[in-house]
Amino acid sequence: MGGDHGPSAIIPAAAIALKARPHLRFRIFGDQTKILPQLAAHPELRDVTEIIHTDVHISNDEKPSVALRKGRQSSMRLAIDDVSEGRTQCVISAGNTGALMATAKLVLRCLPGVDRPAIATVLPSIRGRTVTLDLGANISCDAENLVQFAMLGTCFARTVLGVEQPTVGILNIGSEDKKGHETLHDAAEILQNISFPGKYIGFVEGNDITTGDVDVIVTDGFTGNVALKTAEGVGKFISQVLKDEFGGSLLGKLGYLIASGAMKRAKNRMDPRVYNGALFLGLSQVCIKSHGSADAFAFSRAILVGADMVQNRFNDMVGEQIQKLTADVNYVTMPIPAPMDING
Repeated sequence: MGGDHGPSAIIPAAAIALKARPHLRFRIFGDQTKILPQLAAHPELRDVTEIIHTDVHISNDEKPSVALRKGRQSSMRLAIDDVSEGRTQCVISAGNTGALMATAKLVLRCLPGVDRPAIATVLPSIRGRTVTLDLGANISCDAENLVQFAMLGTCFARTVLGVEQPTVGILNIGSEDKKGHETLHDAAEILQNISFPGKYIGFVEGNDITTGDVDVIVTDGFTGNVALKTAEGVGKFISQVLKDEFGGSLLGKLGYLIASGAMKRAKNRMDPRVYNGALFLGLSQVCIKSHGSADAFAFSRAILVGADMVQNRFNDMVGEQIQKLTADVNYVTMPIPAPMDING
C-alpha cells in the first residue's frame, strides 16, 4: 500500500516479475478492495498470489517511533512478520523508509556478528555496476561497522552481480593513505590484514562511484546519502539540459533525430528504474525498499533482486563470512556501537 502508486504499480510489477521467474509465489498485504481490481487484470498472477487483508497502513510522513507503536496490524508490519515467521522469504515495500528499517530491525534482527544493517544500492558506472553502502541507515560509524559493510557489499556483489572477487574501496576525500579521519584509517588497516572474499584496493573518491574501477564502495550513512542525492540531482540536471537544448530550436530537434538511437541507448543505460531497490543488508532475512515513486517496471526490478538474493543464499554466505571474519586474529573488536540512527 506504500509509495506514490500503491497497488496500481505493485500488482503489475509482480506480473512482470512472474514472467521473468515463473517459480515465484506472492503474498500481498493490504486493502483487498484496492488490490483485487488490479489483480483481476493478471489471471496468471492471481493463480500464484494470496492476499492478506488489512486496511491499516503506515503513511509516508509517519515517524518510525509512531509506526512501531501503532503499526502492528499495518500492511508493512504484517509483511515483515510473515518473513520472520517463515511463510515468505523476502519482504519488499515502497513505503516509509524509516518505518521499514526500524520495524525490520526490530522484528527480523541482524545476522549474528553484524552490529548494524546497512542500506545499499547498485549504481550504474562506466564499466558496469557499483555497489554502494551505507546510504543512510547509520549516520555515524566506527571502523568495525565499515569492515562489516565491506563484507556485506562483497557478498552481494558475488551472489547477485556475479563478480567472483569484488574490489572494495573506502570512500574518502582523497585516495592518498594519509587523507581522511582516524576511523577510515582504522577500517583500512583491518581490511588490509584480513582474509575475505573481496580485494581491498584502498581509499576512493566520489568520482570513483561512476568510473567502475571498484565494485564495492563503503562509507558511513551520512556521507553515502549525500553522495547518492548528489548523483540523483546531477542526473536530473543533465536530463533537463538535454531537453532544453534539443527542444529549444528547429536545429536542436533535427540534431536529436540524428542522435536519437544513441540517446535512447544512453537513456536505457542510465535509467534509474533499472537500479531500483535499496537493500537492507545485514538483517536475518531479505528486506528491500523500493523507491516511493517507482512504477511497475521499477518495482519489478526490486522483486527480481530479492528473488536473486534468496535463490543465491545471500544470507548464508554472509553468515559464513562473518564467522570467518570474527575468527581472524587481525579483526580488532571495537567498542559496542551506539544505537542505530534512522534516516527517515
